[in-house]
Amino acid sequence: MLRRVGIGFGLLLLVVAVLLIYNRDKLIRLNAVNHLFDKENIIQNFQNMDAIFDVSQVNVPKESVPIPKSSQSYHLPDSFIVNSRVSNVADYLEVTATEGLLIIQHDSILYESYHLDLEPGKLHISWSMSKSFVSLLIGMLVDEGKLDLGTEVQEILPQFTGSGYDGVTVKHLLNMSSGVQFNEDYGDFNSDINRFGRAFALGTSLEDFALTLNNDKTPGTYNHYVSIDTQVLGLLIRKITGQSITQLTQERIWEPMGMECPATWIIDNTGMEVVLGGMNACLRDYAKLGLLYLNDGFYNGKQIVSKSWIDASLTPDAPHLKPNTPELSSSLYGYGYQWWLPQYPENDFFATGIYNQFVYVNKDKDLVITKLSADARYRNDKVAIKAGHIDFFQAVAKEF
Repeated sequence: MLRRVGIGFGLLLLVVAVLLIYNRDKLIRLNAVNHLFDKENIIQNFQNMDAIFDVSQVNVPKESVPIPKSSQSYHLPDSFIVNSRVSNVADYLEVTATEGLLIIQHDSILYESYHLDLEPGKLHISWSMSKSFVSLLIGMLVDEGKLDLGTEVQEILPQFTGSGYDGVTVKHLLNMSSGVQFNEDYGDFNSDINRFGRAFALGTSLEDFALTLNNDKTPGTYNHYVSIDTQVLGLLIRKITGQSITQLTQERIWEPMGMECPATWIIDNTGMEVVLGGMNACLRDYAKLGLLYLNDGFYNGKQIVSKSWIDASLTPDAPHLKPNTPELSSSLYGYGYQWWLPQYPENDFFATGIYNQFVYVNKDKDLVITKLSADARYRNDKVAIKAGHIDFFQAVAKEF
């Protein structure tokens, strides 16, 4: 009897050992996801995502065009008002774990600084700033007549028939107005976005996860931030073009804009890019996206995307997309096509990612401010911290 128990226990241990070996990479990724934002790891992680996840490669363009440096001298303001209090700028940049800060006016660099091991040319995770790159690709397809914003998801991706995205249009996705039920609180372990992260780490494809979501509001009536909306945009782009997001990023953005650095996209087990927040690029190349939109879609001597697309992207054309409409939106900011619109001034707009990544554009001052951060405090009070950054960017703009 004891011999049989011993054999049975030995077989159990063998099975467990085989399962652990077979799932080793998944378990390592799951552990990394669970500790991705820990204070002691966050800086290293944000600058080395390719050490944690599989990535695809975007190469340095054949003709890279550096952003010129201004002949003017510029110094940051000593202080600004944040949350109704005077804050020292140097202290604020330190406490928000600023890794890189770049200020560009009239298409030339006025100020550039690097901290916390970030260096010129080093890649850094974009998080949701990558959504604005996806919107740019959508704009190109619209310009070319290959996609209509009124098209419903299931018309192009029939596998979404009967899902939460059935009846949702491309425009609804762009405006974060799909009506899909989703909790995007990174501080809540059981939120949908954290559930997504764990599923991704264990090998669930991005498409399969999107198919599990349900709709609880009429599409096009309420602005609620759902990162998977952007992922569905990525699936639409891939289906329409027959190309990967990585290929399109290389051919349609990196090459014509003359980006200065390579880039990577985090990919899932099918090779699909995590377009909701998986781009890694350098500080200057993020800034170039702001320059493109500041200059009405024209950059590096080329009309990359139409001015009409830029205008539409930055126009809150329905009540639920306008700033400060809490009864119609889960955010106090306005929203365009994967771009945020502050409550004031009207001509400002920005791309942002969790833990305080920003490309902030002040059109009246011809100004682009780009900030990369690893602020571990983000999950504690992301609303106030985001507002503080907006106050800082607007304080800089007032100096010009």
